[in-house]
Amino acid sequence: MDYSAEVEKHYEVRGWYSTVHEIRHDGGQPGDTLVKAAVGVVIRNPFAGKFVADLSPLIDPSPAIGHALGQRVVALLGNRPVESYGKGGIAGTAGEQEHVVACITTAFGNPLREQVGGGKAWISSASKVAAAGASIDIPLAHKDELYIRSHYDAVTFSVPDSPRPNELLICVAAATGPRVHQRVGGKSVADLRPPSSSIGTY
Repeated sequence: MDYSAEVEKHYEVRGWYSTVHEIRHDGGQPGDTLVKAAVGVVIRNPFAGKFVADLSPLIDPSPAIGHALGQRVVALLGNRPVESYGKGGIAGTAGEQEHVVACITTAFGNPLREQVGGGKAWISSASKVAAAGASIDIPLAHKDELYIRSHYDAVTFSVPDSPRPNELLICVAAATGPRVHQRVGGKSVADLRPPSSSIGTY
């Protein structure tokens, strides 16, 4: 399904934007390349400049955004397996932080999980109000367990002319592995519970 076209049925889209980082090392010996990517969509904010109690017009069609951004970020990673992810967005100055949050609730998150090959953990997120060109650090955490320290990371993302005051920038990020020289201990991927273990014990 063409989820990008589906997004454009429900939201007034000005553009799609993306960035890819391929990291070989951070001062140590080069090893496996870590690939991190972020992708965003800029849409018109129908509630800019006014307070509206019911934000369902942003929430209800948001599964399409989750699918579309998920498809795009996986493609940016060269279809490598996704190990960590995050979400976020910026509201233009005539909007509210809550307008961004309305676009990235569970309705959005579950389709994103589906596109990246599943995910049991909460999706880390960040949202704010800012002027065009502002950057946002989209937080990354392991897609199956938040406590995996090796995967705590972020992707800095910005669009030079967005969001304009009456727009929203909605974005996601994903990565193929841990930080390139992670070595500060803590829980690792090897510590993930087997699927048969009980939930809620940590």
